[in-house]
Amino acid sequence: MARIVKKFGGTSVGDVDRIRNVATRVAKAVADGHEVVVVLSAMSGTTNQLVEFCRAAAPLHDAREYDTVVAAGEQITIGLLSICLQEMGVPARSFLGWQVPIRTNDVHGAARIEEIDTKTLNECLAGGRVAVVAGFQGIADDGRITTLGRGGSDTSAVALAAALKADRCDIYTDVDGVYTTDPRIVPRARKLDKITYEEMLEMASLGAKVLQTRSVALAMKHGVRTQVLSSFEDKPGTLVVGEDEIVEQEVVSGIAYSRAEAKVTVVGLEDRPGQVSHLFAPLAAANINVDMIVQSASENGTSTDVTFTVPEDDLLRAVKVLESKKEELKYRDLVYNGNVVKVSVVGVGMRSHAGVASKMFDTLADKGINIQVISTSEIKVSVIIDAEYTELAVRALHSAYGLDAPVKA
Repeated sequence: MARIVKKFGGTSVGDVDRIRNVATRVAKAVADGHEVVVVLSAMSGTTNQLVEFCRAAAPLHDAREYDTVVAAGEQITIGLLSICLQEMGVPARSFLGWQVPIRTNDVHGAARIEEIDTKTLNECLAGGRVAVVAGFQGIADDGRITTLGRGGSDTSAVALAAALKADRCDIYTDVDGVYTTDPRIVPRARKLDKITYEEMLEMASLGAKVLQTRSVALAMKHGVRTQVLSSFEDKPGTLVVGEDEIVEQEVVSGIAYSRAEAKVTVVGLEDRPGQVSHLFAPLAAANINVDMIVQSASENGTSTDVTFTVPEDDLLRAVKVLESKKEELKYRDLVYNGNVVKVSVVGVGMRSHAGVASKMFDTLADKGINIQVISTSEIKVSVIIDAEYTELAVRALHSAYGLDAPVKA
Protein backbone atom coordinates (compact mmCIF):
# COMPACT_ATOMS: atom_id res chain seq x y z
CA MET A 1 0.00 0.00 0.00
CA ALA A 2 1.27 3.45 -0.92
CA ARG A 3 0.22 6.94 0.08
CA ILE A 4 -0.37 8.96 -3.09
CA VAL A 5 -1.36 12.58 -3.70
CA LYS A 6 -3.23 13.04 -6.98
CA LYS A 7 -3.71 16.52 -8.42
CA PHE A 8 -6.13 17.27 -11.26
CA GLY A 9 -6.10 20.56 -13.17
CA GLY A 10 -8.91 22.67 -14.56
CA THR A 11 -9.38 20.80 -17.84
CA SER A 12 -9.51 17.50 -15.92
CA VAL A 13 -12.50 18.75 -13.88
CA GLY A 14 -14.06 20.91 -16.60
CA ASP A 15 -17.57 19.48 -16.16
CA VAL A 16 -19.41 16.84 -14.13
CA ASP A 17 -18.61 14.06 -16.62
CA ARG A 18 -14.89 14.80 -16.32
CA ILE A 19 -15.18 14.92 -12.54
CA ARG A 20 -16.76 11.43 -12.71
CA ASN A 21 -13.77 10.33 -14.79
CA VAL A 22 -11.48 11.65 -12.03
CA ALA A 23 -13.58 9.79 -9.44
CA THR A 24 -13.15 6.56 -11.42
CA ARG A 25 -9.35 6.97 -11.39
CA VAL A 26 -9.34 7.70 -7.67
CA ALA A 27 -11.64 4.76 -6.94
CA LYS A 28 -9.27 2.42 -8.80
CA ALA A 29 -6.32 3.61 -6.70
CA VAL A 30 -8.35 3.02 -3.53
CA ALA A 31 -9.34 -0.45 -4.76
CA ASP A 32 -5.63 -1.19 -5.29
CA GLY A 33 -5.16 -0.56 -1.57
CA HIS A 34 -3.62 2.92 -1.65
CA GLU A 35 -4.27 5.85 0.67
CA VAL A 36 -5.27 8.75 -1.56
CA VAL A 37 -5.33 12.51 -1.15
CA VAL A 38 -6.79 14.40 -4.11
CA VAL A 39 -5.99 18.06 -4.85
CA LEU A 40 -8.24 19.88 -7.33
CA SER A 41 -8.16 23.08 -9.32
CA ALA A 42 -11.30 25.01 -10.24
CA MET A 43 -13.14 24.08 -13.43
CA SER A 44 -11.36 25.32 -16.54
CA GLY A 45 -12.06 29.03 -17.08
CA THR A 46 -13.68 29.56 -13.68
CA THR A 47 -10.74 31.35 -12.03
CA ASN A 48 -10.38 33.68 -15.04
CA GLN A 49 -14.06 34.56 -14.75
CA LEU A 50 -13.77 35.24 -11.03
CA VAL A 51 -10.72 37.46 -11.64
CA GLU A 52 -12.72 39.45 -14.21
CA PHE A 53 -15.55 39.88 -11.71
CA CYS A 54 -13.07 41.46 -9.28
CA ARG A 55 -11.70 43.78 -11.97
CA ALA A 56 -15.20 44.80 -13.01
CA ALA A 57 -16.13 45.55 -9.41
CA ALA A 58 -13.04 47.73 -8.87
CA PRO A 59 -9.79 47.90 -10.90
CA LEU A 60 -7.81 48.58 -7.68
CA HIS A 61 -9.56 46.05 -5.44
CA ASP A 62 -8.66 44.86 -1.94
CA ALA A 63 -6.31 41.87 -2.42
CA ARG A 64 -7.81 40.12 0.62
CA GLU A 65 -11.31 40.23 -0.86
CA TYR A 66 -9.88 39.21 -4.24
CA ASP A 67 -8.61 36.00 -2.62
CA THR A 68 -12.01 35.38 -1.06
CA VAL A 69 -13.59 35.56 -4.52
CA VAL A 70 -11.08 33.61 -6.61
CA ALA A 71 -10.78 30.80 -4.03
CA ALA A 72 -14.47 29.95 -4.60
CA GLY A 73 -13.86 27.86 -7.73
CA GLU A 74 -12.08 25.02 -5.94
CA GLN A 75 -14.86 24.74 -3.39
CA ILE A 76 -17.22 23.62 -6.16
CA THR A 77 -14.93 20.95 -7.62
CA ILE A 78 -13.92 19.35 -4.31
CA GLY A 79 -17.57 19.09 -3.26
CA LEU A 80 -18.62 17.56 -6.58
CA LEU A 81 -15.78 15.03 -6.58
CA SER A 82 -16.61 13.97 -3.04
CA ILE A 83 -20.24 13.47 -4.06
CA CYS A 84 -19.19 11.39 -7.10
CA LEU A 85 -16.87 9.22 -4.99
CA GLN A 86 -19.56 8.63 -2.38
CA GLU A 87 -21.97 7.67 -5.17
CA MET A 88 -19.42 5.02 -6.24
CA GLY A 89 -19.24 3.68 -2.70
CA VAL A 90 -15.86 5.30 -1.92
CA PRO A 91 -15.86 7.17 1.43
CA ALA A 92 -14.59 10.73 0.88
CA ARG A 93 -14.75 14.20 2.36
CA SER A 94 -13.70 17.61 1.12
CA PHE A 95 -11.33 20.11 2.77
CA LEU A 96 -10.89 23.78 2.01
CA GLY A 97 -7.42 25.21 2.57
CA TRP A 98 -8.33 26.69 5.94
CA GLN A 99 -9.83 23.39 7.12
CA VAL A 100 -6.61 21.40 6.66
CA PRO A 101 -5.14 23.96 7.58
CA ILE A 102 -2.58 25.06 5.00
CA ARG A 103 -0.90 28.03 6.66
CA THR A 104 0.66 30.71 4.45
CA ASN A 105 2.13 34.19 4.71
CA ASP A 106 -0.17 37.16 4.14
CA VAL A 107 0.89 38.07 0.59
CA HIS A 108 -2.61 37.86 -0.88
CA GLY A 109 -2.76 36.64 -4.48
CA ALA A 110 0.75 35.17 -4.32
CA ALA A 111 0.99 33.60 -0.86
CA ARG A 112 3.69 31.09 0.09
CA ILE A 113 3.03 28.00 2.17
CA GLU A 114 4.74 28.11 5.55
CA GLU A 115 3.28 25.08 7.32
CA ILE A 116 0.72 22.31 6.84
CA ASP A 117 -0.94 20.71 9.85
CA THR A 118 -1.53 17.12 8.70
CA LYS A 119 -3.41 15.87 11.81
CA THR A 120 -6.90 16.14 10.27
CA LEU A 121 -5.84 14.63 6.93
CA ASN A 122 -4.04 11.74 8.64
CA GLU A 123 -7.17 11.02 10.67
CA CYS A 124 -9.25 11.08 7.48
CA LEU A 125 -6.91 8.61 5.76
CA ALA A 126 -6.71 6.39 8.84
CA GLY A 127 -10.50 6.19 8.76
CA GLY A 128 -10.39 4.75 5.25
CA ARG A 129 -11.62 7.90 3.51
CA VAL A 130 -10.26 9.82 0.52
CA ALA A 131 -9.28 13.38 1.45
CA VAL A 132 -10.28 15.83 -1.32
CA VAL A 133 -8.40 19.11 -0.83
CA ALA A 134 -8.90 22.47 -2.54
CA GLY A 135 -5.72 23.45 -4.33
CA PHE A 136 -4.45 27.02 -4.71
CA GLN A 137 -5.63 28.20 -1.30
CA GLY A 138 -4.56 28.51 2.31
CA ILE A 139 -5.03 30.66 5.39
CA ALA A 140 -2.94 33.53 6.78
CA ASP A 141 -2.18 34.12 10.46
CA ASP A 142 -5.04 36.62 10.68
CA GLY A 143 -7.55 33.97 9.54
CA ARG A 144 -8.05 35.41 6.06
CA ILE A 145 -8.21 33.15 2.99
CA THR A 146 -5.11 33.36 0.78
CA THR A 147 -4.34 32.09 -2.70
CA LEU A 148 -0.99 30.90 -4.05
CA GLY A 149 -0.98 32.52 -7.50
CA ARG A 150 -1.71 31.05 -10.91
CA GLY A 151 -0.82 27.36 -11.11
CA GLY A 152 -0.82 27.22 -7.33
CA SER A 153 -2.67 23.88 -7.18
CA ASP A 154 0.54 22.14 -8.33
CA THR A 155 2.32 23.73 -5.38
CA SER A 156 -0.50 22.70 -3.03
CA ALA A 157 -0.21 19.08 -4.18
CA VAL A 158 3.57 18.83 -3.83
CA ALA A 159 3.50 20.60 -0.45
CA LEU A 160 0.86 18.18 0.82
CA ALA A 161 2.84 15.21 -0.51
CA ALA A 162 5.90 16.44 1.37
CA ALA A 163 4.00 17.11 4.60
CA LEU A 164 2.19 13.76 4.47
CA LYS A 165 5.37 11.89 3.50
CA ALA A 166 3.57 10.51 0.46
CA ASP A 167 5.26 7.94 -1.75
CA ARG A 168 4.45 9.91 -4.89
CA CYS A 169 2.65 12.98 -6.18
CA ASP A 170 0.75 12.46 -9.45
CA ILE A 171 -0.02 15.62 -11.46
CA TYR A 172 -2.76 14.95 -14.03
CA THR A 173 -2.93 17.38 -16.95
CA ASP A 174 -4.16 17.53 -20.53
CA VAL A 175 -0.78 16.21 -21.76
CA ASP A 176 0.58 12.73 -21.14
CA GLY A 177 4.01 13.70 -19.81
CA VAL A 178 7.05 15.90 -20.31
CA TYR A 179 8.34 16.08 -23.88
CA THR A 180 11.73 16.97 -25.28
CA THR A 181 10.03 20.10 -26.65
CA ASP A 182 6.59 21.39 -27.61
CA PRO A 183 4.99 18.66 -29.80
CA ARG A 184 2.89 21.35 -31.51
CA ILE A 185 6.11 22.75 -33.01
CA VAL A 186 8.07 19.51 -33.37
CA PRO A 187 5.77 16.54 -34.15
CA ARG A 188 8.72 14.16 -33.54
CA ALA A 189 9.26 15.36 -29.97
CA ARG A 190 9.73 12.41 -27.57
CA LYS A 191 8.04 11.87 -24.24
CA LEU A 192 10.61 11.43 -21.48
CA ASP A 193 10.24 8.49 -19.08
CA LYS A 194 12.19 10.37 -16.41
CA ILE A 195 13.61 13.85 -15.95
CA THR A 196 15.62 15.30 -13.07
CA TYR A 197 14.24 17.95 -10.74
CA GLU A 198 16.88 20.41 -11.94
CA GLU A 199 16.04 19.89 -15.62
CA MET A 200 12.32 20.18 -14.95
CA LEU A 201 12.87 23.32 -12.91
CA GLU A 202 14.85 24.90 -15.73
CA MET A 203 12.30 23.87 -18.37
CA ALA A 204 9.38 25.12 -16.27
CA SER A 205 11.07 28.47 -15.64
CA LEU A 206 12.06 28.76 -19.31
CA GLY A 207 8.55 28.41 -20.73
CA ALA A 208 7.50 24.74 -20.52
CA LYS A 209 3.98 24.94 -19.04
CA VAL A 210 3.65 21.34 -17.83
CA LEU A 211 4.43 22.10 -14.17
CA GLN A 212 4.43 25.30 -12.15
CA THR A 213 7.97 26.41 -11.26
CA ARG A 214 7.36 26.71 -7.52
CA SER A 215 5.98 23.17 -7.35
CA VAL A 216 9.12 21.74 -8.99
CA ALA A 217 11.38 23.68 -6.60
CA LEU A 218 9.37 22.33 -3.68
CA ALA A 219 9.55 18.76 -5.00
CA MET A 220 13.33 19.07 -5.39
CA LYS A 221 13.77 20.53 -1.91
CA HIS A 222 11.79 17.74 -0.22
CA GLY A 223 12.61 14.89 -2.60
CA VAL A 224 8.99 14.32 -3.63
CA ARG A 225 8.81 11.85 -6.54
CA THR A 226 6.42 13.56 -8.94
CA GLN A 227 4.71 12.06 -11.98
CA VAL A 228 3.16 14.05 -14.83
CA LEU A 229 0.47 12.10 -16.69
CA SER A 230 -2.73 12.52 -18.68
CA SER A 231 -6.22 12.73 -17.21
CA PHE A 232 -7.66 11.32 -20.41
CA GLU A 233 -5.34 8.44 -21.33
CA ASP A 234 -4.46 5.45 -19.19
CA LYS A 235 -0.72 5.19 -19.80
CA PRO A 236 2.51 5.98 -17.91
CA GLY A 237 3.64 9.58 -17.71
CA THR A 238 6.98 11.20 -16.89
CA LEU A 239 8.61 10.83 -13.48
CA VAL A 240 10.41 13.87 -12.05
CA VAL A 241 13.08 12.45 -9.75
CA GLY A 242 16.54 12.92 -8.31
CA GLU A 243 19.55 12.63 -10.62
CA ASP A 244 20.61 9.40 -8.93
CA GLU A 245 17.47 7.64 -10.22
CA ILE A 246 18.41 8.19 -13.86
CA VAL A 247 20.96 5.60 -14.93
CA GLU A 248 21.82 6.81 -18.43
CA GLN A 249 21.91 10.58 -18.63
CA GLU A 250 21.31 12.41 -21.92
CA VAL A 251 23.59 15.37 -22.63
CA VAL A 252 20.54 17.46 -23.59
CA SER A 253 17.06 16.54 -22.33
CA GLY A 254 14.97 19.22 -23.98
CA ILE A 255 14.51 22.47 -25.85
CA ALA A 256 12.36 25.10 -24.11
CA TYR A 257 11.14 28.45 -25.36
CA SER A 258 9.31 31.45 -23.93
CA ARG A 259 7.53 34.10 -25.95
CA ALA A 260 6.78 36.18 -22.84
CA GLU A 261 10.09 38.05 -23.03
CA ALA A 262 11.11 41.60 -23.84
CA LYS A 263 14.57 43.09 -24.38
CA VAL A 264 15.73 46.48 -23.11
CA THR A 265 19.03 48.19 -23.95
CA VAL A 266 20.26 51.20 -22.02
CA VAL A 267 22.63 52.97 -24.43
CA GLY A 268 25.54 55.13 -23.30
CA LEU A 269 25.31 54.52 -19.57
CA GLU A 270 28.07 56.28 -17.70
CA ASP A 271 30.81 53.72 -16.99
CA ARG A 272 31.70 54.11 -13.33
CA PRO A 273 31.43 51.93 -10.21
CA GLY A 274 27.90 51.54 -8.86
CA GLN A 275 26.13 52.77 -11.99
CA VAL A 276 24.72 49.37 -12.93
CA SER A 277 23.44 49.00 -9.37
CA HIS A 278 21.69 52.36 -9.72
CA LEU A 279 20.19 51.15 -13.01
CA PHE A 280 18.55 48.02 -11.58
CA ALA A 281 17.57 49.31 -8.11
CA PRO A 282 14.46 51.21 -9.31
CA LEU A 283 13.35 48.18 -11.34
CA ALA A 284 13.62 45.99 -8.25
CA ALA A 285 11.68 48.57 -6.24
CA ALA A 286 8.91 48.36 -8.86
CA ASN A 287 8.87 44.51 -8.52
CA ILE A 288 10.07 44.05 -12.10
CA ASN A 289 12.12 40.87 -12.47
CA VAL A 290 15.23 41.16 -14.62
CA ASP A 291 16.52 37.97 -16.22
CA MET A 292 19.38 37.91 -18.74
CA ILE A 293 21.93 40.74 -18.45
CA VAL A 294 24.78 41.66 -20.83
CA GLN A 295 27.11 44.64 -20.48
CA SER A 296 29.11 45.65 -23.52
CA ALA A 297 32.73 46.81 -23.50
CA SER A 298 33.25 50.38 -22.38
CA GLU A 299 33.67 53.11 -25.00
CA ASN A 300 37.02 54.77 -24.17
CA GLY A 301 36.32 54.11 -20.49
CA THR A 302 33.46 56.63 -20.41
CA SER A 303 30.21 54.85 -21.32
CA THR A 304 28.78 51.38 -21.83
CA ASP A 305 25.60 49.69 -23.07
CA VAL A 306 23.60 47.36 -20.80
CA THR A 307 21.08 44.93 -22.29
CA PHE A 308 18.66 42.88 -20.20
CA THR A 309 15.35 41.05 -20.44
CA VAL A 310 12.13 41.50 -18.48
CA PRO A 311 8.74 39.75 -18.70
CA GLU A 312 6.85 41.11 -21.70
CA ASP A 313 3.95 42.19 -19.49
CA ASP A 314 6.35 44.40 -17.51
CA LEU A 315 8.05 46.04 -20.51
CA LEU A 316 6.13 49.33 -20.53
CA ARG A 317 6.42 49.67 -16.75
CA ALA A 318 10.17 49.06 -16.97
CA VAL A 319 10.55 51.67 -19.70
CA LYS A 320 8.52 54.18 -17.68
CA VAL A 321 10.68 53.59 -14.59
CA LEU A 322 13.93 54.01 -16.51
CA GLU A 323 12.73 57.11 -18.37
CA SER A 324 11.88 58.70 -15.04
CA LYS A 325 15.49 58.11 -13.94
CA LYS A 326 17.20 59.37 -17.11
CA GLU A 327 18.67 62.53 -15.59
CA GLU A 328 19.97 60.62 -12.59
CA LEU A 329 21.44 57.72 -14.62
CA LYS A 330 22.73 59.97 -17.44
CA TYR A 331 22.28 57.41 -20.22
CA ARG A 332 22.06 58.45 -23.88
CA ASP A 333 19.12 56.42 -25.17
CA LEU A 334 16.69 53.62 -24.34
CA VAL A 335 15.94 50.93 -26.93
CA TYR A 336 13.40 48.17 -26.31
CA ASN A 337 11.77 45.30 -28.20
CA GLY A 338 8.87 43.06 -27.17
CA ASN A 339 9.03 40.96 -30.32
CA VAL A 340 11.67 38.50 -29.11
CA VAL A 341 11.73 34.92 -27.80
CA LYS A 342 14.03 33.08 -25.41
CA VAL A 343 15.12 29.63 -26.62
CA SER A 344 16.97 27.32 -24.23
CA VAL A 345 18.84 24.03 -24.38
CA VAL A 346 18.55 22.09 -21.09
CA GLY A 347 20.34 19.01 -19.78
CA VAL A 348 22.26 17.88 -16.69
CA GLY A 349 24.64 16.06 -19.04
CA MET A 350 26.16 19.45 -19.90
CA ARG A 351 28.16 19.23 -16.68
CA SER A 352 30.36 16.52 -18.13
CA HIS A 353 30.22 17.27 -21.87
CA ALA A 354 31.86 20.15 -23.72
CA GLY A 355 30.61 21.73 -26.93
CA VAL A 356 26.89 22.03 -26.12
CA ALA A 357 26.85 25.82 -26.43
CA SER A 358 29.04 25.73 -29.54
CA LYS A 359 26.62 23.35 -31.26
CA MET A 360 23.71 25.65 -30.38
CA PHE A 361 25.44 28.71 -31.83
CA ASP A 362 26.54 26.83 -34.98
CA THR A 363 23.02 25.46 -35.55
CA LEU A 364 21.40 28.88 -35.28
CA ALA A 365 24.06 30.44 -37.50
CA ASP A 366 23.45 27.79 -40.18
CA LYS A 367 19.79 28.84 -40.22
CA GLY A 368 20.69 32.54 -40.45
CA ILE A 369 19.33 33.31 -36.98
CA ASN A 370 21.06 36.15 -35.14
CA ILE A 371 21.66 35.78 -31.40
CA GLN A 372 20.97 38.98 -29.45
CA VAL A 373 21.66 37.93 -25.83
CA ILE A 374 23.24 34.81 -24.30
CA SER A 375 22.87 33.43 -20.78
CA THR A 376 24.26 30.19 -19.35
CA SER A 377 24.07 28.10 -16.20
CA GLU A 378 25.49 24.72 -15.26
CA ILE A 379 22.71 22.83 -17.09
CA LYS A 380 21.30 25.29 -19.62
CA VAL A 381 22.16 27.70 -22.42
CA SER A 382 19.60 30.38 -23.32
CA VAL A 383 19.56 32.87 -26.17
CA ILE A 384 17.30 35.73 -27.19
CA ILE A 385 16.35 35.81 -30.88
CA ASP A 386 13.70 37.52 -33.03
CA ALA A 387 10.28 35.96 -32.38
CA GLU A 388 9.72 35.22 -36.08
CA TYR A 389 12.42 32.52 -35.92
CA THR A 390 10.94 30.63 -32.94
CA GLU A 391 9.71 27.51 -34.71
CA LEU A 392 12.73 27.30 -37.03
CA ALA A 393 15.13 27.56 -34.08
CA VAL A 394 13.32 24.99 -31.93
CA ARG A 395 13.08 22.45 -34.76
CA ALA A 396 16.70 22.92 -35.81
CA LEU A 397 18.05 22.57 -32.26
CA HIS A 398 15.83 19.58 -31.52
CA SER A 399 17.33 17.74 -34.51
CA ALA A 400 20.87 18.96 -33.87
CA TYR A 401 20.95 17.38 -30.41
CA GLY A 402 19.46 14.10 -31.62
CA LEU A 403 16.16 14.50 -29.77
CA ASP A 404 13.84 13.60 -32.67
CA ALA A 405 11.86 10.40 -32.18
CA PRO A 406 12.59 7.65 -34.73
CA VAL A 407 10.31 7.58 -37.77
CA LYS A 408 7.75 4.80 -37.33
CA ALA A 409 7.84 2.15 -40.00
